[in-house]
Amino acid sequence: MSGHEHHGHKHHHDHLDWNARGATMELEGEVMFPLVEQGFQWLQEVQPQAERVLDIGSGPGIAACHLAELYPDAEVVAVDGAPALLELAQARADRLGVRIGTREAQLPEGLGELGTADVIWIGQVLHHLGDQEAALAQLAGMLRPGGVLALMEGGLPFRFLPRDIGIGRVGFETRLDVAVNIGFAEMREELPDKVDVVEDWAAMLDRAGMRHAGTKTFLVDHPAPIDGRTRDYAHSIFTRWGDFGADRLSEEDSATLARLLDPEDPAGVLKRKDTFVLGARTIYLATTK
Repeated sequence: MSGHEHHGHKHHHDHLDWNARGATMELEGEVMFPLVEQGFQWLQEVQPQAERVLDIGSGPGIAACHLAELYPDAEVVAVDGAPALLELAQARADRLGVRIGTREAQLPEGLGELGTADVIWIGQVLHHLGDQEAALAQLAGMLRPGGVLALMEGGLPFRFLPRDIGIGRVGFETRLDVAVNIGFAEMREELPDKVDVVEDWAAMLDRAGMRHAGTKTFLVDHPAPIDGRTRDYAHSIFTRWGDFGADRLSEEDSATLARLLDPEDPAGVLKRKDTFVLGARTIYLATTK
């Protein structure tokens, strides 16, 4: 997995109906939460106080609700382009007894309407915008003096299965990674105002007018045997990867994927005892200059 398989947040130019993906996105966000929680602990060490916090591309609000716990006196705003996801975010906040606001905004057009903040979180969103540096420059302008931007992009490919899974040719997940990466590159080619840039995020933050304040990578590790909800997550990721990379897989790998997704197949991810979730995501912090 290369940073584009769970996007808790998508925009109007993507091909999926994000309003309809709420339950899946909640599941994915909850399984990924240990990683985000570690990142937010670091964020709070750097920025212990905040009056206003923005979660840009909030999806169903898992990060926004945790930010509201960490900054209980702050105005925390979940920002997303999908109204149904913002409804889920508000419902989650009500369930947890935390206070958030919601704001519908398409990206990047809506950034200018969001106002300023002491903390801005944007996780797995920026790579879905055609001109990533222009968006970073806008975000830099939204940071209050002494504010912190936390950007999650990149990391390590996620893994769910052993190298040899007993069906098909060994190394299936590696080949699926390649297929998904090609699909991702093609998706970026179609984005409005697409600008090619070397994704050196620290350098990009500096060029956008911020000071790169640190980079850390955080692990999500659910070893086998995993519970049913985590197993459903693995199945949903393989399903999405399959949709994304389907035409680029060999006939043999397509057959392997079909078996992995079959809920009744003992070799499928929903049945086999060796399914796990292991991966890493990188977070960059930037402050005002």
